[in-house]
Amino acid sequence: MLDDRITLTVNGRRVTRPVGANYRLLDFLREELMLTGSKEGCGAGECGTCSVFVDGRLVKSCLMPTLKAEGASIQTVEGLAPRGELTPVQRAFHRTGASQCGYCIPGMVMAATAALRANPEAGIEEIKERLGGNICRCTGYTKIFEAVEIARDVIAGRLPAAALEAEETAGSFIGASVRRIDAPAKVSGALRYAGDTVMPGMLHMAVLRSPHAHARILGIDTAAAAALPGVECVVTAADVPGKDGFGVFVHDQPVMARDRVRYVGEAVAAVAADSVETARHAAALIAVGYAPLPGVFDPAEAMRPGAPVLHDYAPDNLVKHIPIRKGDVAAGFAAADLVIEETFATQQVEHAYLEPEAGLAWVDHDGVVTVLSPSQNITHHRHMLADILALPVNKVRFIMSPVGGGFGGKEDMIYQGMLALAAIRTGRPVRLVFTREESVTSTAKRHPARISYRMGLTREGRITAVSFEMLSDGGAYGMSTEGVMRKAAILSLGPYAIPNLQIDTRGVYTNNTPSGAFRTFGAMQSQFATESMMDIAAGRLGLDPFEIRRRNMMRAGDTTHTGQRLDSCSIGTVLAVAEEFSRWEQGPPAVRGAGRGDTGGPDTRARCTLGARFRSGPAADRQEVA
Repeated sequence: MLDDRITLTVNGRRVTRPVGANYRLLDFLREELMLTGSKEGCGAGECGTCSVFVDGRLVKSCLMPTLKAEGASIQTVEGLAPRGELTPVQRAFHRTGASQCGYCIPGMVMAATAALRANPEAGIEEIKERLGGNICRCTGYTKIFEAVEIARDVIAGRLPAAALEAEETAGSFIGASVRRIDAPAKVSGALRYAGDTVMPGMLHMAVLRSPHAHARILGIDTAAAAALPGVECVVTAADVPGKDGFGVFVHDQPVMARDRVRYVGEAVAAVAADSVETARHAAALIAVGYAPLPGVFDPAEAMRPGAPVLHDYAPDNLVKHIPIRKGDVAAGFAAADLVIEETFATQQVEHAYLEPEAGLAWVDHDGVVTVLSPSQNITHHRHMLADILALPVNKVRFIMSPVGGGFGGKEDMIYQGMLALAAIRTGRPVRLVFTREESVTSTAKRHPARISYRMGLTREGRITAVSFEMLSDGGAYGMSTEGVMRKAAILSLGPYAIPNLQIDTRGVYTNNTPSGAFRTFGAMQSQFATESMMDIAAGRLGLDPFEIRRRNMMRAGDTTHTGQRLDSCSIGTVLAVAEEFSRWEQGPPAVRGAGRGDTGGPDTRARCTLGARFRSGPAADRQEVA
């Protein structure tokens, strides 16, 4: 409720508006003045995407109550330059390619502007320090810092204004630094993401989520929520008219939990109301009866007989097993002078894109259900949603909004179905914007993996055989697990020519948060293990880590373990450049190997140098054998 009135100056214009006592300055700017260049990334003052100037001081507007801004002068990213123009800082960001997804960039531009206002001669370390309150998940910061330095020097006159212009391309864009055509909209805050988009008569959605990892749903009572003034509809799985299931490879996930919940944070019901506050209040009024069920949280335990079964089609909880075989593994290990056995584990990782999941759905004048969202796979989503809604595909439309960071995490259609159902029920546009807590709790992560690795090598460092087993926690639903396991198997042994190998990758259902696509899509986990093994082997054999890779690397004409012939192979060039630019110190082989992944110690290297065959790892405890 808007109980108070506030007067302040925003971007040079005097503004008087009613304001709710609970409004933050960020809410006021975005919802009342439609100045959406200020973004909400975390809501906790950590990411800096909401940065604005208040009386000339840089402030994170998500932390400032609007009423405290009474009489203040506010400047947002939209007010830094006249519309259609850019400041030197904004032009420098455009020049260097400092904007990728762009979601953090308005706040980053504000912080950079504040840095140069505070000290027009700021050096690189001071620039880094002053931008330390702003997070970017795309660029790696280098181009951002470069942009601030260029802007500083142009403003000071040490560089000409032409330094902010595009580089000459000499007739070809290949190998040239070409400015992004979407950068002006990003650096000025003009680009609108899904959560920035509004429509007349728009409703707001809130989602009720499960507090249980595994439980049967006994009943859902929505009467109190539906009766709350301002609520337009409440939707549950019972409102799905068609085939209720979606996913990337297996369509095992319902729009909202049907009959039972399988992880903490799973959507159970959704409310569409005239305000976010009303929708959240109504969602809290929904009464759900649960009968808790035994859960399973470890993929190895999930595959054991008698473990709780998450999906009837997979009685052993196996989502996907990818086996690859080549050569004679037993013979390869028998021919080895050294056999190393190690186990590696990687953790669940949150995508942490700065744009939380968001979407807007409506039914247009021709009865076409339209969903605007940062979906990374809109064609697949469109076909799945048509099945869910029991509509012909020409009555379903997906619009891909700008993606404020995705990294694979926005391949999953986890909330668009709820929005579409509510838009159909109400006949009005419905928008949902996740809180950061919702995003972390309910969306897919990088697959945690446990890898058992066995590698055989000659004393010269040639790999004779590998046994590679990777067990991954797929979480409660399949999502991208099949593809991740496939890619992990294909790329598991890296760019190395190995004559004998056995590879098994398995993704397993558990009652953990679902796992899905994440940058490198399964290769990160497997390559971490393979490259670690190469370093360990180099240490135990007294070889330089670069040299052991050269001795085993694939070359043009080789065939990969999946049967692909390589007409070209650049790993030799990559290794040479990496060695040169890393300034890898040279020395005797035993010295170069020492301390770099060598868990065998000097005695192990000495035994190998003397030609003794030995086994390493827990099975034989690195004992010499005849």
